[in-house]
Amino acid sequence: MTDVRQIVYTEAGVNIDAANDAKSRIKRLARGTFNKQVLGDIGSFGAMFRLESAVTDPVLVASTDGVGTKLKIACQTASHEGIGYDLVAHCVNDILVQGARPLFFMDYIAMGKLEPNVVEALVAGLTQACKEANCPLIGGETAEMPGVYADGEYDIAGFIVGLVSRSKVIDGSRICEGDLLLGLASTGLHTNGYSLARKVFFEVAGYNVNDYVPELSGTLAEVLLRPHRSYLSLLDALLDTGLIKGLVHITGGGFWENIPRVLPARLAVRIERGSWPILPVFEMIRRLGNVPEAEMYRVFNMGIGMVVIISPRDEQLVREHFDKLGEVCYKIGVVTRNDGQAVRIE
Repeated sequence: MTDVRQIVYTEAGVNIDAANDAKSRIKRLARGTFNKQVLGDIGSFGAMFRLESAVTDPVLVASTDGVGTKLKIACQTASHEGIGYDLVAHCVNDILVQGARPLFFMDYIAMGKLEPNVVEALVAGLTQACKEANCPLIGGETAEMPGVYADGEYDIAGFIVGLVSRSKVIDGSRICEGDLLLGLASTGLHTNGYSLARKVFFEVAGYNVNDYVPELSGTLAEVLLRPHRSYLSLLDALLDTGLIKGLVHITGGGFWENIPRVLPARLAVRIERGSWPILPVFEMIRRLGNVPEAEMYRVFNMGIGMVVIISPRDEQLVREHFDKLGEVCYKIGVVTRNDGQAVRIE
């Protein structure tokens, strides 16, 4: 009988020792987000969270998402921490629009070759954003998948659960004709539209990721990796007041796809062109790529990351709230009757 050479997992491209190293780093970082409702530690088969709340008729709100091809910029520049932050901010905003405050967060990281330093940077960003949102990182999965992802590449996704009283759910049902749309500024692309942005900047215009662009007052890497803004701290004190009739997180699908998601079927919105400053990065993408205006508003946030829909009679109160926080809000539009087009930009 011929002896068969013994093969170990490492030869198949999976390094258990590296995985254990990464997990120990994750534990240290995640523990810094824990509160008394977290039971157990990172590494159990399932994460446990004890629900303690004075909320009447509680409703759990859950969401999951990723950061798209912004990952490609992060990998090109070895700037990974911001990606973790972006993921949490995106997920927090997605449940915030229904009036929910976060309870806990979980992540999934997959790599072709597990690199503990990269994992640690990603989780450092996750935990920073979780601390800001008072949202424990209670578990997740880190997978090494040779043959699926090339060395140096990875994917990351997040899962969030939040809580809101059923009577405080923001679902757009109270929106009326004549209500106002207030816009809160974005920091840039956030986590959407990167496939188009990369094509325009790198293929059409021939830029390199580290090129300094005077029009943008920074390198492309700096501008494209600006963090996805979380709006929780700006809106938290308004959630229980009843002043907010609708919230729209402007993500994939831009204005055209996201605003109608919160409108009653009989209603539409008219957006006033020029009512807020469009960030230079969007102007540059439009010009370099000869991108139609309608496509720009369909793909990008155009400088508005969150839309707040309120009654005109409450405008002063809401403006005073944002003024106290040092935040500028822009009156960007009004709710109208739906004449067959849910979003008009005029």
